[in-house]
Amino acid sequence: MDPFEVEGDSRKSNKPKYSKFTQQELPACKPLLTPGIVVSAFSLIGILFVPIGLASLSASQEIVELIDRYDTSCVPMTDKVGFIQNSKTDKTCTRTLTVPKQMKSPIYVYYQIGDFYQNHRRYVKSRSDKQLRYKEAAGLTKNCEPEGNSADGAPIIPCGLIAWSLFNDTYTISVNKKAIEVNKKGIAWQSDKNNKFGSDVYPSNFQKGNIIGGAKLNESIPLSEQEDLIVWMRTAALPTFRKLYGRIEADIMANDQLTVVIQNNYNTYSFGGSKVLVLSTTSWIGGKNNFIGVAYLTIGGLCLFLAVGFIVLYMFKPRALGDPSYLSWNRDILD
Repeated sequence: MDPFEVEGDSRKSNKPKYSKFTQQELPACKPLLTPGIVVSAFSLIGILFVPIGLASLSASQEIVELIDRYDTSCVPMTDKVGFIQNSKTDKTCTRTLTVPKQMKSPIYVYYQIGDFYQNHRRYVKSRSDKQLRYKEAAGLTKNCEPEGNSADGAPIIPCGLIAWSLFNDTYTISVNKKAIEVNKKGIAWQSDKNNKFGSDVYPSNFQKGNIIGGAKLNESIPLSEQEDLIVWMRTAALPTFRKLYGRIEADIMANDQLTVVIQNNYNTYSFGGSKVLVLSTTSWIGGKNNFIGVAYLTIGGLCLFLAVGFIVLYMFKPRALGDPSYLSWNRDILD
């Protein structure tokens, strides 16, 4: 083989190859925004968005929510932190609520915590996903400090600050002095149970240190069945958040007296947080949320207003349209 021929081939291969993609000459859609197209587009968006907004707002208004903030009422006014940290004090608190409207089952019971930053970087990283999933990874606690190992060096399962701070208030609910069951099964995401928490991983050395962070776990139940923990471990993005506590699978009538016996254990007083009990029904859009309906109505109404405005402007002050054949992408055809 001729070496000059090889060298010439290599030089030829290094030469940039012409491409319509690299030269930005691919066909493109170049619409002409005539008054008819603009008015039609705004009208179509308005006609679609306004009914969706009305339906969403109507569904949200039908949802019944019962909200009770109990953190301030369930502790004495003086030395709240001392009261909640004293393990010998009785922290039972009874709240009586009146149901404003009929609540059809299932009724979802949530706890809402305010000013708790679960999205803090160090807090979010304080966990071991492999330890939660695999039995063989029990010793992988490097990212979990200071809740990685017990005083004798044994690994804590589950380790980390997220699990350590597990919510531990409890609610016992009765309607008209008749106790009703709060179903705590099926409250976690099935994907989390199947893929993130092992069925052969059991709690060990959990909450046995000098400072107890929150709830304790049953060491005879695998992590994949500890649904309170699974719900808590899915960290919230905002400082005020709700997490599912359980479901009431019975209807509650209007004006019924709801009695809630609360074990007020969780310490939100040290950082000025709040605790709220929420009972809520749902609809096809989920929980109560007026923002979706208001947003659709706002955008739809604005588009209809602009459409009418363009029609009036075109009727009273029309402008002559240019000849599209003189546009740059049509000149070759014209020539």
